[in-house]
Amino acid sequence: MKRFLPVDELARDERFVRTSIVAGFNDPRNGRATERAISSARLEPGRAAAPDRARALMHGIFVGEIQALEGAGRTTFDFDDADAPFALKLDMARQCWDEARHVEISVKLGEHMGTEIGEYTESTFLYEAACVPDPAMRLSGVNRALEGLAIDVFNTMKEFGDASGDPVLHFCEDWMLADEVTHVKMGSDWLRRLTEQDPDRRARALEFQRTVDKLFSLGGFRGETEENPVQIARRFRELAGFDTDEIDEIAALAAEALADARSREAVAG
Repeated sequence: MKRFLPVDELARDERFVRTSIVAGFNDPRNGRATERAISSARLEPGRAAAPDRARALMHGIFVGEIQALEGAGRTTFDFDDADAPFALKLDMARQCWDEARHVEISVKLGEHMGTEIGEYTESTFLYEAACVPDPAMRLSGVNRALEGLAIDVFNTMKEFGDASGDPVLHFCEDWMLADEVTHVKMGSDWLRRLTEQDPDRRARALEFQRTVDKLFSLGGFRGETEENPVQIARRFRELAGFDTDEIDEIAALAAEALADARSREAVAG
């Protein structure tokens, strides 16, 4: 098996339609005909677009879990023990077990919500973030940034299930949320351990994390206002190893992304 498998060699069947992250956010099948459409309202049952948004988000969770499984699996294999300690690989193998379970749960939840595999597009950015050659950057970009986003998404979907009277959605999202907190905490702990003697390497890894966080705040998708479909889950992020300053920075990046989207929309007319 080759190390550092490129994204275009990932195995998918004919049901999957890949797209870039920007095109994915603008895909009309995702209910996002314009960039601002993704940030037009908080995900609440009383809103007319909420069911379609929830189904699109559920499909996004599903493909994200596949890529999280693939990314964690690659980290167990791509690096020598000198670059990635065996104990880190064991943690990544444990995460693979979790992600495989999440894929199965997400498939069933998609069916429960009336969505089929391939109904919405797949962006492969999560796996691409897992292709960087430095394991510290993988931990910051995937386990801290993207799994951190998963904390926000799962908490939002859990609350949506509770508000809409769907105990199946609420229970499943709560179950997966608990796993995501451990995944982010593993990333936080291992990032500190790998870069303990190399502050420059830690700084580069955290800058990569900020880049990923800003990208996934595209158009205000995630934030802390009524205009953000996905709400930042501060308490769960704290449990996962984020301090208040880090969470504030993520919220600021989300606000900046929303402001940028509004400016582009105004210029477009």
